[in-house]
Amino acid sequence: MKRIQYHQYGGPEVMRLEDFEPAPPGSGEVLVRVRAAAANPMDWGIRGGAMKVVTGRKFPRGLGYDFAGVVEAVGEGVTRLAVGDEVLGGTSIKASGAFAEMVLAAEKGVVKKPGNLSFEEAAAIPTVGLTALQAVVNKGKLQPGQSVFVNGCLGGVGRAAAQIALAHGAAVGGSCRDTATHDARDLGLDPIVEFGFDPATLRGRFDLVVDTADTLPTDAAKKMLRPGGRIVGIHPSPASIAKSALPGPYNVLITRPVTADLEEVAQAAGRGTIRVRIARTVPLPEAIKALTELEREGTPKGGKLIITTTT
Repeated sequence: MKRIQYHQYGGPEVMRLEDFEPAPPGSGEVLVRVRAAAANPMDWGIRGGAMKVVTGRKFPRGLGYDFAGVVEAVGEGVTRLAVGDEVLGGTSIKASGAFAEMVLAAEKGVVKKPGNLSFEEAAAIPTVGLTALQAVVNKGKLQPGQSVFVNGCLGGVGRAAAQIALAHGAAVGGSCRDTATHDARDLGLDPIVEFGFDPATLRGRFDLVVDTADTLPTDAAKKMLRPGGRIVGIHPSPASIAKSALPGPYNVLITRPVTADLEEVAQAAGRGTIRVRIARTVPLPEAIKALTELEREGTPKGGKLIITTTT
């Protein structure tokens, strides 16, 4: 089997497409023949060593977390999934390895793929969908009829968060680049403001502010809240976790691989409630070049980079 892996932490130059031998699934695990995988910013952050306290120093390490494919084998105790099932899901941070022809994952992080989704569409869902759902519903405690503001409403998580909030009966506004306000309007958002907006113009209008872009100061977000409102950030760091522990409206989300949440996200995508844009699709042999361009130049813009296999 082939996969993208690395033998030391570092920049994109450490990535290699190499042969590897997938391990048989252990208890509670499934082995999946990958059909498509999706890139996320955390991929290169982890490869760079940002989470080495969790990922350790055992090499080579695989790259990539979000995938869709077909179950090849199941381990002891697996009950929800069977060989031949079409699935989508994600690996753990420590395991990784989705940019490959085969990937091993815990059953709890994998669910059946809706039949009307392509493998490419399905691979784009797990991280952005789980993060958005848990930010808006779990941490944000959104109720029908409330008002939500999504900072960075056209990013992967931001777009999904806006769609989930709208589906839950909320009024949704957001911020984005000045050249993309028409896209936000097409989603059904109102009001729409440009990055760098004056929060005083939106004083007291929202029950929930979700900062997906990590660019909205907490004091600015507080001005936008109604009494009892909540702020949710999606970029955990020592500082944001400490701030979240203090009294006040700010909460930081650490996304968890909750099976029921992933099921909900997958079904919402199947219904068309969540639609994640795909900007570019490349085969596995061309993926290192595409991943390097995405990391260094931010291209492609406007959607996900999807890596496909021919197996």
